[in-house]
Amino acid sequence: MKKTFRLSMMAAMTAATMSFGSVALADIKIATAGPMTGQYASFGAQMRAGAEQAVEDINAAGGVLGQKLVLEVGDDACDPKQAVAVANQMINKGVVFMAGHFCSGSSIPASSVYEEEGILMISPASTNPKLTEEGGETVFRVCGRDDQQGAVAGKFLKENYSDKNIAFIHDKTAYGKGLADATLAEYEKLGGKAAMYEAITAGEKDYTALVSKMKQANIGVMYLGGYHTEGGLIVRQMREQGMDTVLVSGDALVTNEYWSITGPAGEGTLMTFSPDPRKNPVAAPLVEKFRSKGIEPEGYVLYTYGAVQAWAQAATRAASTDAYKVSNALHAGEFDTVLGKFGFDAKGDVTAPGYVLYKWVNGTYDYL
Repeated sequence: MKKTFRLSMMAAMTAATMSFGSVALADIKIATAGPMTGQYASFGAQMRAGAEQAVEDINAAGGVLGQKLVLEVGDDACDPKQAVAVANQMINKGVVFMAGHFCSGSSIPASSVYEEEGILMISPASTNPKLTEEGGETVFRVCGRDDQQGAVAGKFLKENYSDKNIAFIHDKTAYGKGLADATLAEYEKLGGKAAMYEAITAGEKDYTALVSKMKQANIGVMYLGGYHTEGGLIVRQMREQGMDTVLVSGDALVTNEYWSITGPAGEGTLMTFSPDPRKNPVAAPLVEKFRSKGIEPEGYVLYTYGAVQAWAQAATRAASTDAYKVSNALHAGEFDTVLGKFGFDAKGDVTAPGYVLYKWVNGTYDYL
């Protein structure tokens, strides 16, 4: 679905205050929002760290359109209803740009609020295709999509584990189910047949019933569409039952908290994620800056930083913070960011490289 670009009179009227003569310029409010509390708070911390550093660096370089950026932080706890409430809070605060949300189940409903109110949104992390397929012209993301991630994972499973019984498990969320289904679809397209397809409830602590069922079915590989907390607990409980089943999952395992949950039981876990921006030479000075502050820029730290960079460059090119003018600029050009140079397609999806495989070894993850 291609988006039709238009200039919203309402958005134009609510654009950031410009200076005339001796009238002072107002600060520009931008925001990030995600799970700042709850079981996925490690990802919220990543986003906050990336956004705060981006604002600091952009302000040190002169700001945007001669104005300083002020960051607002929203906590949606990966809950769709709370995400809508956060979106409305940001509107009331006069935010013109949202670098968020994290969970697809939060981003999708929140994006409708931002679109209606003329606020531009770039998600650093939400991968469900519906976000940009159904979202308006002011909705973007700098991460990939589940159908892209699932294609890579499904092919990998078929090529490397055709002799194993594979279970496909999801946590019923927009992210988890979408990713598991996309991976299974690719696996089946290539001739594979799932030995098991089950749903779990996120937030539970005891998965022994599922583990026992997989043990009885002689499952050699478990593909999880879900988050690191549930994945870590399932791996531990599999090992406790003497299973050496390999866990394969997606980008929600890109946090050191996964290993904190699993310990050595997580050894050999595989996951898909975009190419690690920490390995990009362009990002080296920034990576060192984060580490000097005691922050490891893993996971979505640099993706959030890059989302803010892209918006700032587009606003500069558009000479405006109006969402529709910035949207046109984002669609029209390429942007030099900590993630590398990229642009956006007609749907708002990033044109950066897709997904690769990673492996957890001795407490760290790296390319397979």
